[in-house]
Amino acid sequence: MDEAFPFEGKIFVSDLQGPVTANDNARELTAAIVEDGERLFQAIRRYEGVLSSISRKEGVKPGDSLRLILPFLKAYGATDSSLLRFSKESMRIVPGADKAMRFVQELMSSFIVSTSYEHYVGAACDHIGFPFENTFCTRLSMDMLEIEDWETETLRNLVKEIVRLPLLEVPDGASSVRDLSTDDRLVLRRLDEIFWTEMTDLSSYQLVSHVNPVGGDEKATSVVEICKRMSVPLEDCMYVGDGETDARVLQVVRRSGGLSVAFNGNLSALREAEVGAVTENAIVTSILAELFYRGGREGVLEALEDWSLEGLRSNGGVHDYLLREFARTFPGQLPTVRRLDKDSVLSVSKESATMRDKLRGHSPQ
Repeated sequence: MDEAFPFEGKIFVSDLQGPVTANDNARELTAAIVEDGERLFQAIRRYEGVLSSISRKEGVKPGDSLRLILPFLKAYGATDSSLLRFSKESMRIVPGADKAMRFVQELMSSFIVSTSYEHYVGAACDHIGFPFENTFCTRLSMDMLEIEDWETETLRNLVKEIVRLPLLEVPDGASSVRDLSTDDRLVLRRLDEIFWTEMTDLSSYQLVSHVNPVGGDEKATSVVEICKRMSVPLEDCMYVGDGETDARVLQVVRRSGGLSVAFNGNLSALREAEVGAVTENAIVTSILAELFYRGGREGVLEALEDWSLEGLRSNGGVHDYLLREFARTFPGQLPTVRRLDKDSVLSVSKESATMRDKLRGHSPQ
């Protein structure tokens, strides 16, 4: 930077999958190595959703599908080296995210807080030139245990059963198990038996009981810990996220006066964020980060009142070279970036869902 900025001591924190990478790593990994793995992961993800939001099982939170899937990955030969290799080979970066993450490191102390396995986070850091020591993620060793042949066979038979079960369907507005259909309650009961009774004596169950995915509460705790460690108040923190596991930390940052940004966010994230961005290129992150660094949350909100190249130029909060790159990236209409309110959340959510699926290259599940 060729000039001194007036605001010091700000912090930038981002989720990984969504704002930086375009993978759904655990899903892609399961699909690649487990027989009918796509269907298995979809079934477990929906099951986790019911447990965390409908039946509210104690100790289960958004993101826990990453631990529930682990015994099955182990049964199909997953190792630490294979997880790392797959992550490197399948890595897809959101356009412009590598530049954006380098840019924010020049402005502020920067961190990544992710539910993803550490193998994937490490591979992403290598790819974008981000320090792994500045990440919080799901720590995991697949090589911590060996399983016998009979256990492998048991787990593979459970996979065959789970993928034959109907996928759980949650009606709009459902708030308890009683709101599920009779068939779905039967599926839920069977999955409960599998995960909380039949599998608990297996040695591979250590992967379920000992691995703690960095879910919503853990992400919020991590960001609070980062700010304490850096002696920076939460109002000087900018957080970028996109999903259910980001909702809590977006809420904490927003209520503390910081900047909370939903990047192609789902409804859970958008309801808790103050700013919604729908974009196919992460240069938007660079623009918002510089506005935040120069003027804090209020500086960003002021710039959003006239979200145009002319408005950004007259605002004076963004370097000319970054504005030129922004104009080259979006030669026509600028991407949607707006302050969120109750009236805008649903429309931005629909636009975000389309963009998210475009970037990730798969249909919504």
